[in-house]
Amino acid sequence: MEAIFHERQEGSLCAQHCLNNLLQGEYFSPVELSSIAQQLDEEERIRMAEGGLSSEEYRTFLQQPSGNMDDSGFFSIQVISNALKVWGLELILFNSPEYQRFGIDPINERSFICNYKEHWFTVRKLGKQWFNLNSLLTGPELISDTYLALFLAQLQQEGYSIFVVKGDLPDCEADQLLQMIRVQQMQRPKLIGEDTLQTRDQRIQKADLEQALDVSQPFDGTGVVDEDEENFQKALALSRQEIDMEDEEADLRRAIQLSGHRTGFSDSSTLNTPLSAATNQSESLTSEELRKRRQAYFEKQQQLHQQCQNQEFHDVPTTSSNALGTDPGGDMREEDMLQAAMNMSLETVRNSLNTEEKK
Repeated sequence: MEAIFHERQEGSLCAQHCLNNLLQGEYFSPVELSSIAQQLDEEERIRMAEGGLSSEEYRTFLQQPSGNMDDSGFFSIQVISNALKVWGLELILFNSPEYQRFGIDPINERSFICNYKEHWFTVRKLGKQWFNLNSLLTGPELISDTYLALFLAQLQQEGYSIFVVKGDLPDCEADQLLQMIRVQQMQRPKLIGEDTLQTRDQRIQKADLEQALDVSQPFDGTGVVDEDEENFQKALALSRQEIDMEDEEADLRRAIQLSGHRTGFSDSSTLNTPLSAATNQSESLTSEELRKRRQAYFEKQQQLHQQCQNQEFHDVPTTSSNALGTDPGGDMREEDMLQAAMNMSLETVRNSLNTEEKK
């Protein structure tokens, strides 16, 4: 349908597009339509002046803007009607009682001009087929003969004013070509705004897709998508937590070894084992096994400590109540210092165990 002339919407020049699509050529420009509008304004001013230049109606008319055109490019039905008179064409209101008396089937007409809320467009028959030449469409829209009456009725229901164009339209190439062939429209044209919106949505979707690809497949190989980033952060936090727990357990093991060294008592399982081997063995144990071994060790330490206290109690003369607190020879003071160190170490380890069990 490239042979069909179709002006697309520019600004508010729908009246110009309507006339040129009807006549199938660039017959009118905004300047020519503005000249017709100014002529109509002057004719109206002359008629109003007949009532007196000092009348209230005349002064009010002069203060009002033109009813035939405005700065946006809108033109009234009077401008369109006068422009068509140049070609010997006349407009008749389609749903007027005058036209309805004729009882003419719309399919037998040649063209219609439709208006709604200051928008004008043409429906014209070219060859043997009808086309909607609305300038808001991306191209001509084919209308079947059976759908034409329904299409016009729908426009009327939506509030459109429909005018029948009476007279002989000028010859055009599209009309001559479509007299010999019939066309089929595989895809309906869209509204210009809809087409622009769809194009913009496609650009946005393409940009979003490219951004997603850039994130999932970065050039440096270090980027991850949001879900992977979240999982990575969780794994990092868990790893840090495990490292902290391992550090605490290492501190406990060092405290146990230090306690055993200071008190002179050693666990039989680690007495003859090098320090590095014992450390590796402890690291290979689970947390529960390590806890159980520590608990068994502390119970043994407490038993040994109790035996030492009982032995000391039997060795000290009962007649000297202050013997436990003094040692004239100095050996007792050294033993008291070791005992105090052992008690402090045991208390520290016990507190650490309680904290571990609470976790």
